[in-house]
Parts: sequence; structure tokens; C-alpha cells
Amino acid sequence: MPGPVVHLGATVICMHGGQAQPTAPNPRVLVSGQPVTTLAAPYVVAGCPFVPPGGNGPCVSGQWVVGSTRVLVGGAPLVLMGGQAVCAPTGTGLMVVAAQARVVAT
Repeated sequence: MPGPVVHLGATVICMHGGQAQPTAPNPRVLVSGQPVTTLAAPYVVAGCPFVPPGGNGPCVSGQWVVGSTRVLVGGAPLVLMGGQAVCAPTGTGLMVVAAQARVVAT
């Protein structure tokens, strides 16, 4: 499914509202003047307010599992605005709230 390419400056949050940032964006490919992110690099989540009764804690990291299928950067698929991710340790997802809209990949 095509979608806008996610870059370093995109607004990404966990399902509970914590801010997520990529650990290693790819500096060789830029969109809107910022490096793109790939499925190879996990995201770090800060400020997740979720405290479940089971005690597994708030979201700490997130890993994208579904991204581009036809466009690769450094051999890794790109993170797309409609992609899917899983946060640890809660098992919920990440959500792209705002990203550039000029570059779309499949």
C-alpha cells in the first residue's frame, strides 16, 4: 500500500501519546531536507504515560514491521505513514501523526 515516506522530522507517537524518535535514520537519502527512516532502525519512545495494572510498564521502544515493498534504502524497506509497528513491552503500536507529503513510496 503506497504512503508518504517517514523522515527524521516526522511526528511519531505511541498509542498512548509518548513521543517516538528513530535511533538511526539513513543520512544518504533525504526528503524535505531530512534523512529517511527504515525498518532496520528501532524507535525510542519517551514520555509514555501508560501504566498498566499488569505491571509491564510504559512503551520504551518501537519496531516497524510493515513498510515499503518496492523501495529500499541501503537494502532496508522505508517506514511509510501507513506502516505497522510494535512497541515493547506493551505490544501496542506506533502512529505517524505528521510527515512530509511530497514523496510517496510503495
